[in-house]
Amino acid sequence: MPLTRSSHDTDLPAITAIYAHHVLHGTGTFETEPPTVADMAARRADVLGKGLPYLVVEQDGQILGFAYCNWFKPRPAYRFSAEDSIYMANAARGKGLGRQLLNALCSAAEAAGVRKLLAVIGDSANTGSVGVHRGAGFTHIGVMRSVGWKFGAWRDVVLMEKPLGAGDTTSPE
Repeated sequence: MPLTRSSHDTDLPAITAIYAHHVLHGTGTFETEPPTVADMAARRADVLGKGLPYLVVEQDGQILGFAYCNWFKPRPAYRFSAEDSIYMANAARGKGLGRQLLNALCSAAEAAGVRKLLAVIGDSANTGSVGVHRGAGFTHIGVMRSVGWKFGAWRDVVLMEKPLGAGDTTSPE
């Protein structure tokens, strides 16, 4: 049975490999050069240092995906809004593990004080990511047309959002 849990340092090689595949073959990220394990470790440390979740889903000791959130913008007024990131291994796609992982991330982000989770999805043709977000309760809020250039074509960015907890119905402080 797949287990969703907080990530560990020992997960970083698998996390890096999953992300590298998406950098090299997908349009869900607009990075064009895969980061190193050290780069990914620094990124993870930044997220965890802010008290935000960085999760993995594993089965039989194999990491099948990872997800985290980070503050949407660095200015203080944005301190209750975070952007999520989720990446799955190819072997895990279409099995419901992305939704399991994203739902766990939403719960962990809410526990960390996040009131609004934002999805900034690379490429409007990325139906898997749009679908997993929709299935987790995100709503579509817009498309930024042709803002990225990858694999010889212009790529859109799809924006989705999900209020967490009380959302904007009460003061967060």
